Amino acid sequence: MAGERDGRAVHRIQVAAPAGVVYAVLADAANLPLYFAPSVHVEQLDADGGCERLRMWFLVGGRLESWTSWRTLDPVERRIEIRPEAPGSPLESMRGVVSIRDRGPHASELELRYGFADGPAAGHLWPGRVADLNIRTQLTQLKRFAEHWSRLDDLVLNCEDSVRVQGPAEAAYDFLYRAGDWPAHVAHISAAQVSEQAPGIQHLTLRTPAGDGVHTSESVRICFPHAGRIVHKQTTPAPLLAAHTGEWSLTEDEHGATLTSRQTVVLCEEDIPALLGEGSDLADARRQVHAALTRDCRELLTLAKQHAESSVRMLVPPSRPVC
Repeated sequence: MAGERDGRAVHRIQVAAPAGVVYAVLADAANLPLYFAPSVHVEQLDADGGCERLRMWFLVGGRLESWTSWRTLDPVERRIEIRPEAPGSPLESMRGVVSIRDRGPHASELELRYGFADGPAAGHLWPGRVADLNIRTQLTQLKRFAEHWSRLDDLVLNCEDSVRVQGPAEAAYDFLYRAGDWPAHVAHISAAQVSEQAPGIQHLTLRTPAGDGVHTSESVRICFPHAGRIVHKQTTPAPLLAAHTGEWSLTEDEHGATLTSRQTVVLCEEDIPALLGEGSDLADARRQVHAALTRDCRELLTLAKQHAESSVRMLVPPSRPVC
């Protein structure tokens, strides 16, 4: 990478998984939040052949940062080039290349090279933090995820539920947005605290009963009111989970709206015996987690529906008595 500053870096890691599997995991940008802890959400904005433009939200030092990047994908060479699109900012000069090489039938080496071309990055602190993003930790997380390659279909669990809302979509969205008010309405939530680092960027802490104690979960939520969407990721996943991401979305039509919840989790297989008992297996964990996610999700969906439909009834004046 000609023109890079002396601060360029190279990281390599050995992975006990086929090179094709490791490449496929990295190439699936939408699922990066499942195995990179700092990654909260990724959306594909454009795609043209082997090139894609991504909007990415990452936690950097506890704050959510967002930027747009271009990625060039080469599945034959198993190579991904990364170039942030940030005109006029220090990130503009950053470049990265990921290469995955065969090291055997079920073994590969991942190499990441990145650095800054000569430009406005000099002396700037946060681009260096973005570039690093605890890369060694992330590579370890990727290694752990990819090395379960033969069982990923069993470890990854998707849940989806929907309700019809015969009321204003904005009212249903408002209920989901105001998560700080949930303890007054939601049986399985005992306390909630919301802080916004910027409008629509929420850090949510929930406390829920768990056995003889209380479980505390923390999430980051990105709210898109004009699109009727809230995407979220738990930064402290619940027991049995290695990762938990999701989205609330509202789709309007001439008869009302459909409110949908989609959740994706990665199960933590090594915790199953301790949490579910000796003799329990992945199938038991899938059933228990699916039941819990579905139960809690349907409660929130039902309450959001009731909130929207009750707002309509409140706006309709009572009929006048017939004399």
